[in-house]
Amino acid sequence: MTAPAFAPETEERLALARQVADAVLFEGYVLYPYRASAAKNRLRWQFGVLVPPAWGAECEEHDFQHTECLMEPRAEASLAVEVRFLHARRRTVQRSLPDGGFETVPELHLDDRVLVPWDEGAEERVELIAPVTQLSGHGIEFPFRKPAVEDTEPVLDATGRTVGRLLRRSAEVTGVVRLSASELDGPYRVLRLTAVVENTTPWAPPEGRAADRDAALPHSLVATHLLMALSNGSFLSMTDPPEWARGAVAACRNLHTWPVLAGEPGRADLVLSSPIILEDHPAIAPESLGALYDATEIDEILALRTAALTDAEKREARGTDARAAAVIDLADSMPAEVLERLHGAVRGLREITGEPDGFPDEFGVTRPDTPWWDPASDAGFDPEQDRVMVDGRPVGRGSRVELRPGLRHTDAQDLFLQGRTATVEAVLHDVDGAVHLAVTVDGDPGADIRREQGRYLYFQPDEVVLPEDPR
Repeated sequence: MTAPAFAPETEERLALARQVADAVLFEGYVLYPYRASAAKNRLRWQFGVLVPPAWGAECEEHDFQHTECLMEPRAEASLAVEVRFLHARRRTVQRSLPDGGFETVPELHLDDRVLVPWDEGAEERVELIAPVTQLSGHGIEFPFRKPAVEDTEPVLDATGRTVGRLLRRSAEVTGVVRLSASELDGPYRVLRLTAVVENTTPWAPPEGRAADRDAALPHSLVATHLLMALSNGSFLSMTDPPEWARGAVAACRNLHTWPVLAGEPGRADLVLSSPIILEDHPAIAPESLGALYDATEIDEILALRTAALTDAEKREARGTDARAAAVIDLADSMPAEVLERLHGAVRGLREITGEPDGFPDEFGVTRPDTPWWDPASDAGFDPEQDRVMVDGRPVGRGSRVELRPGLRHTDAQDLFLQGRTATVEAVLHDVDGAVHLAVTVDGDPGADIRREQGRYLYFQPDEVVLPEDPR
């Protein structure tokens, strides 16, 4: 077993999978509206957190991940493993003093941003290569250590004068990777591969004090996942295995993580085991312009909402984290034609319908060469003039309604609008014959922007009622 840098051929195979692995690594890193003061950014690190054993014994979080999958190695095959996680760095903001010293402050105001205390995430990797023949029996163990680090960064104002500094501290973390393989009974030479990643950091809460998650995070492995590549051979899909292997796949134990085939479609020599359940050969949508970091992100919605933040909110977001600042800059600089390409793409039916992929437009986005609906059928509809019956009365553009979502539970966020009044902007008919009301919520400060861009909220007629006061 060795821990060298991977060979160029292995690096090339891992490159495509790392695009998805990076998305896993930073999933939920910072959530819209990208400010440290936002309530949902005060409880950080939601996925794949491996905590110190002493903390894991007192909470519902875990100190290990256990992956099992099936592989068919060929002669002289080796297994390359890359464990990836974030190491929390606690950032403190300090202001310069006249005597040359510094004092810790809750925030530091600059022209373009407001700096506040924050936990940054430094990417860490543990790499090892082991011949498959060494994995039999008890297998191998590979302990690793990431040392504590402290550094400072000066903070300069617009004139170049030092007005403060950022002090970053990370704690030491230790862990171990355990790899083993056992051959299954049967006519095929199939091995069950077991990979365990464990946090062994000896940190414990101070005696006499209640355990605190915030105190445990600097000693944790955050967003932990691993990539495993065979030099000669293949893995079996855990979600769509061959019929003869279904029983063996069902017997595999996967705890706090799930393995899928990764890399180029059609290849099976690479596995990504992540705390987020993915499909085989996951890929980043070609329409995405950059990481938005928000868990279960939807690029178009987040880009629009981010662009609509106030200047003060953007200053705070820029001071929260460099990655948050990049999101703000991306949303502010996105041309309309690039935003338009985020409006949706249908890919899942092509294998069934046999339709061609179409042709790429000037932005590299593939569009169908013929529409799948009849444009002439739209001639009988007028969104601004059409009416639909609600409570026995016609409702159309300009009508006020009361929102009662929840009949179909299609969007959990709609439930927050229960009982709110809204103005109907248009009555729309889809290709399946259903009717939708495009509305703006009364009192929404972004209503004018929604009208200008045509980005409304949509409800069906049985999800609204007429308010008691129709004015």
